[in-house]
Amino acid sequence: MASVPRSTPKQTLRRLTIIVALQWMGATLGLPLLPLFLEHRGGTPSIIGLIMASFFVAGVITQFFLGHLADRFGRRPVLIFSLVAYGLASMTYLLPAAAPWFALTRVIQGASAGAIEVASMSAVASLFSEQQRGRAVSQILAAQLFGIAIGPVAGVVASVNELGFAFFVTGLVSLAAAVVAFNTNLGDKEYDPSPLPKLQWNSQLTGALFAASASGLTIGVYEACWSLLMHSHHATTLQIRLSWTMFSLPWVLLSRVGGWLADHSNRRFIALAGLLNGAIFLSIYPHIHNNVVMLFVGSLESVGASLSVPSISSLMSQGAVDRELSRRQGLYATSNTAALAIAASVSGFLFTINSALPFTLIAITASALAATTLWWWRHVNGHIKLTA
Repeated sequence: MASVPRSTPKQTLRRLTIIVALQWMGATLGLPLLPLFLEHRGGTPSIIGLIMASFFVAGVITQFFLGHLADRFGRRPVLIFSLVAYGLASMTYLLPAAAPWFALTRVIQGASAGAIEVASMSAVASLFSEQQRGRAVSQILAAQLFGIAIGPVAGVVASVNELGFAFFVTGLVSLAAAVVAFNTNLGDKEYDPSPLPKLQWNSQLTGALFAASASGLTIGVYEACWSLLMHSHHATTLQIRLSWTMFSLPWVLLSRVGGWLADHSNRRFIALAGLLNGAIFLSIYPHIHNNVVMLFVGSLESVGASLSVPSISSLMSQGAVDRELSRRQGLYATSNTAALAIAASVSGFLFTINSALPFTLIAITASALAATTLWWWRHVNGHIKLTA
């Protein structure tokens, strides 16, 4: 690495916020219609399921490895390469290919999206002190949710036949983001050929991995069963789309509050309260039969999540040295994505037995995983300000 670009931590945070928001907006722009797009290309239900799942599988397999590369060679080259790969993969939806070929597209997109998350989150952890990290991390998380909230709604303007063009545009945006990343300081130092320091397996990291798994299980149920549940309650397509937006917007609006709590309150208690909050809401949704009420209850659940996730992420990196931050973030993302994929794969089957079964069973499991943080974090200083 010959030179390091000059941008202040605040400038880097603003640029990463925009990059992450655009990337997630592009990722979710055509997601509701993607199964129909694949069906038009000859995809059977089983093939479509495998193609959709390949995105998450790729993330699980590659996130720690890419975190290792970011610690070894720098976050900036990993972020740039991932944005370029994501952009080029998105453009392949314009090709007149049969459905199975798009499994490769989803694999590249999944691996690239995971690398973008690892590089951006570890960059923030590197550039901001532990006393400021919660607020900085909360902005990146809010950018993800903003993209997720806006993407499906913006995707309404594209029909199934126009989906390839929509993804092509998101590919161009991703390539433009790579140019911005090229001139952005991500906390990388001059290239160091010495071996990487050994990853510290301390209680902060272990507890954060259990917390990430608990959160991933909850998200996995929603990925597989939320639309099915609302459809069984006779929800309209608009209500289903709005439910995702109604969940995401409170998170975006309250992200700064969650970041402030991570930096000024006991991170351990905030994190545990948020995980249990998510499990409780997960268990009650099947028993709500008014779709309008479900929309607003989802917003209430989002409040708890927005206030707690910055604390979990901050605990994960607490006490780490710079050249292990990306590996930690890779492990964290892998735990979350793997739990999501497992929950999504079993929840659909459980839903066919009883619509409440996946929600109840996963809520209990997630609560048990969350409770283990009482042990892992028992000696961790949650009040980071006390160590300043």
